[in-house]
Amino acid sequence: MPNNAPAIFLIRHARPLVNRNGFFSKAEAAQYLQDYNEAAVEEVKERSEHLPLDQIQKVFCSTLPRAKATAVMLFGPEVELIEDATFREFENRIWGLPLGKLPLRWWQVTSRALWLLGLNQKDIESFKQAKVRAAQAAQHLAQEAESNGIAVLVAHGFLNEFIKRALRREGWQVVVEGGRGFVGVTKLEKASA
Repeated sequence: MPNNAPAIFLIRHARPLVNRNGFFSKAEAAQYLQDYNEAAVEEVKERSEHLPLDQIQKVFCSTLPRAKATAVMLFGPEVELIEDATFREFENRIWGLPLGKLPLRWWQVTSRALWLLGLNQKDIESFKQAKVRAAQAAQHLAQEAESNGIAVLVAHGFLNEFIKRALRREGWQVVVEGGRGFVGVTKLEKASA
């Protein structure tokens, strides 16, 4: 890939400061989701060597506090931060009968799996709607990168994965795979025609 190829950086937020230890009732698991959406995040101790900090003047981010806080920690208060609800994480709601306490992971995986199957989407965005939103986000980032050479997004693991998939369908190639870990950086480039 040439160095002047348009680039998109997808960054997952830092680890939220919320307790996930122990066993949770259905109500406690639902409260955890709410707390997670409102939580502060751990301090980012080091930035990825893949981020061209001297070229980044504008950063897109989710409207959720964990993404905004991570963006400010990574790029400083002087960067132009563009908050957009298009970049919010895919919604989730806890599913299940309130019959005791289970590990939080059980509540989360079961609820998300049922949502993916279309069985747990009452009062929230469906999986189909979320994929459309991710494709729109990908298109927006691609236009930004093609106009300005670079687009940077600080958002969420699930959303970033589906943005990446949409970009790959449009000819973008992953040149750095940061995974879905906290503050993971994925870089995509598009070769000039």
